Amino acid sequence: MVIAGNATRALDTGRESVESILNWFIENRAELPIAIGTAAAIILLMLGLRRIGTWLLGKDPECRHWRGVIGRVLQKTTVLFMATAALDIVATYAAVPAKVERLFNIAFTIGFALQGAIWARELVLGVISRNSGEETGETAVGNAISVIRVLVSVALFAIAIIVILDNLGINVTALVAGLGIGGIAIGLAAQGIFSDLFAALAILFDKPFKRGDVIQFDQTTGTVERIGLKTTRLRSLTGEQVVMANTKLLERELHNFAGGRTRRCSLPFGLVYQTDPDELEKVHSLAKAAVEGRKGCKLVRCGILGFGASSIDFELIFDVGTTDQNKVVADRTAVALAVLRSFTEHGIQFAYPTQTSFTAAPNGKFVMPYPVPAQA
Repeated sequence: MVIAGNATRALDTGRESVESILNWFIENRAELPIAIGTAAAIILLMLGLRRIGTWLLGKDPECRHWRGVIGRVLQKTTVLFMATAALDIVATYAAVPAKVERLFNIAFTIGFALQGAIWARELVLGVISRNSGEETGETAVGNAISVIRVLVSVALFAIAIIVILDNLGINVTALVAGLGIGGIAIGLAAQGIFSDLFAALAILFDKPFKRGDVIQFDQTTGTVERIGLKTTRLRSLTGEQVVMANTKLLERELHNFAGGRTRRCSLPFGLVYQTDPDELEKVHSLAKAAVEGRKGCKLVRCGILGFGASSIDFELIFDVGTTDQNKVVADRTAVALAVLRSFTEHGIQFAYPTQTSFTAAPNGKFVMPYPVPAQA
């Protein structure tokens, strides 16, 4: 008898549930088509945006432009978010039971929080890729992308989880405080690593130099071979590898020889004091002809710097239309040889260090070191 009674009550409960569902459909027969149609339109719109994102990313897979960044973000729209958004819309238009509506709202909150974290992560990584300006395997992004992805993902998904727990009614104050204290402890323990990592990102965004550039700091000159998470490696002019911490490198004054289209060369020289002033006036025109006789070279100035101990000092400055160090050296050598030939043809002599000594007799009278011409 007890079993039969339980079965009867179960049938009655099921019948009531079916009747309530049918009544709900009947009461919302006008709103349901609108809700379902709106939800379907939202899902189709999101699918279309995801398809557009895939197309934009295909046009710019390395995210060198904003269209690639936007495409990367749109492509990561998940089906979970589409489904939860559609259910929330249905619950908004149709008067669903309170418990079901609460369930849909919780599902939408979870889906939106996770989707927002994914969008934010892809946006950050896309912006970093856009600012790299090179292949990902050859820049700081290529070396640090995995670490950056982990850091960004942990931070964003931690925020998403806190938002979800807060919307579920859980007190997250203690959790936020614990995460804050833990973050401070980790930051203090690894401040050196993070300092060099952020310095690598500063090099990436500010672009004071890139791989392949010739830079100079202090007394070191070399070609940048690799920009890593903690250090930058250069190949010096003498062949050895120079390793410098990113933080220390940015603290120094850098000279980037690849940061222009031309190189300026200075060629100082001195002429003997016995040179006739009329010959000195020809120096500028002779130097100009020597410089402009070399393709790609342009005279800046050539003039007297001052009177030295044993020479009349000149300075020849000209621009070379290239940044290739080998080409610059070749042009400088060619100009120097051209100046030497031109001065030799015109009888203009270069000075070398000389010193004249004067001696004195026992009575203190100077003895001339050279013969005095006889008077007529």
